[in-house]
Formats: sequence, structure tokens, C-alpha cells
Amino acid sequence: MIQTIDFHVPELEKMKVYPKPLYYLGNSDMLKRPKISIVGTRHPITYTKIYTQELARKLSLAGVCLVSGGAQGVDGIVHQAAGVSNTIMVAGTGLDIRYPAIHQKLIVEIEKEGLVLSQFEAGQPSLKWNFPLRNELVVALGDLLIVTQADLKSGTMHSIEFALKMQKSIYVLPHHLGESEGTNWLLAQGLATPIYNIDSFVSQFGQVDVDRSDDFMIYCDTHPLYHDAVAKFAQKVFEYECLGKIRVENGRIKRA
Repeated sequence: MIQTIDFHVPELEKMKVYPKPLYYLGNSDMLKRPKISIVGTRHPITYTKIYTQELARKLSLAGVCLVSGGAQGVDGIVHQAAGVSNTIMVAGTGLDIRYPAIHQKLIVEIEKEGLVLSQFEAGQPSLKWNFPLRNELVVALGDLLIVTQADLKSGTMHSIEFALKMQKSIYVLPHHLGESEGTNWLLAQGLATPIYNIDSFVSQFGQVDVDRSDDFMIYCDTHPLYHDAVAKFAQKVFEYECLGKIRVENGRIKRA
């Protein structure tokens, strides 16, 4: 059942207009947790996919709630890697519409275990002018903004503009020349800080304890794509498949 947030969210005071009403499905208490926003292109390269996934997963394990916009590409990777119970998705439609269609199943899981927010009442379709408002809300919620890949002319650059206006710290993944020209431009202008070491970056927010549990199985709890899991944990994927500890369902890995 769609409800409205009935308490003040201080982070949203940085928006041009405080969003009221603000609709939600899921656990609204997640708004009171430490949060980081991660955004990026809808068409990430393999490098971006791997390190966005690692970054979101480790921040989640360190106790940070991850915020993104539910879009194809980087946003979806963030929600999945964080785990559906530790992510906030900001929708660009009314909450009776699960958009984009490719993420319908993921959105349902976040509604049940995490939090989905929207400034738009039920029935509002995916209109192009909705998404800048969604992006502003995504940026406002996070204590800082991480951009893992962006073209110079993209919606992600609008998110960066919001972050600069809100005086949020911006972090980016370093890229080669000719890749992610938006984030490279930010670095050249001194407007962002590169993340060269993910473990060192994450340690600012909490400790990721991988000694008391199986790091690969924790990773499997995020339901990663099979080919992504093979790229990171090839030996363990094959070993755990043989042992019957994991299964592949609809191209994703899950605990057996």
C-alpha cells in the first residue's frame, strides 16, 4: 500500500523545493540511516560494472544505505550489490508503475525489503521532466555523491550539478582518456575526488568484516549476474556450484 512520509527528512532541505507529499513503499526508517548516493550511465563498461558492484557491496557491508534512481545500468547494479534490504530507490513515476520494465522484479523486492520513494502520485507515467526531479532527490538523500561513469552530455551530469549546488562532496572512479568524459572533466576541474582504493575509501564509513563469514556467499546474497560473478570469483563459482551451495536462476546466482 502506497503511503506518505509523515516525518521531516533534514537532508531534503537542500532541495530547491522540499518534496511534499513524498510517497513510499517499504521501510521508511531507512531514511534515518547513514546514506550515500551512487549514480552513473545506463551503459556502463565492464570496468565500471565490476567496481560499482564492489563499491556498493562493501559500503553496504560497512553499514551504509545506498541510494540510486532505479535506472538501467549503474543504478540497477547499485541496488543489487547493496542488497534489496539496504537500498533506497527513487522512482521517476508514480509508485503503482514499476519502471523501467527490465527492473520490475528488482523493484518488487526493494518494495518488500528496502524502500522505494517518489514525488509523484499514483498513475504518473515516466515523463522526461520527472527525471531531473528524481535526480535531485537522489542526490539530496546521500551524505555524498559517487559517480562511477558519465558522459559529458547526460542525465548524470545534471545530478552532478545538483550535488555542486548542494555543496556535496563528489567522488568518482578513475577512467582512461576517452572513457567517462564527464567524470574525467570533473577531476580536471578539481570538482571531484578519485577513488583509487575501494577498501580505503569504505573504511571511512565503517569496517567490512569478511573474516567471520564467507565473502563470496555474502556477495551471492546480492543476487549478482552469473557472468559478473564469474568475472570476480571464477573458482568459487564453479566450486560452490559443484557443492550445491548456489544455484543459477534467470541468469542470477542465489544461495541454494
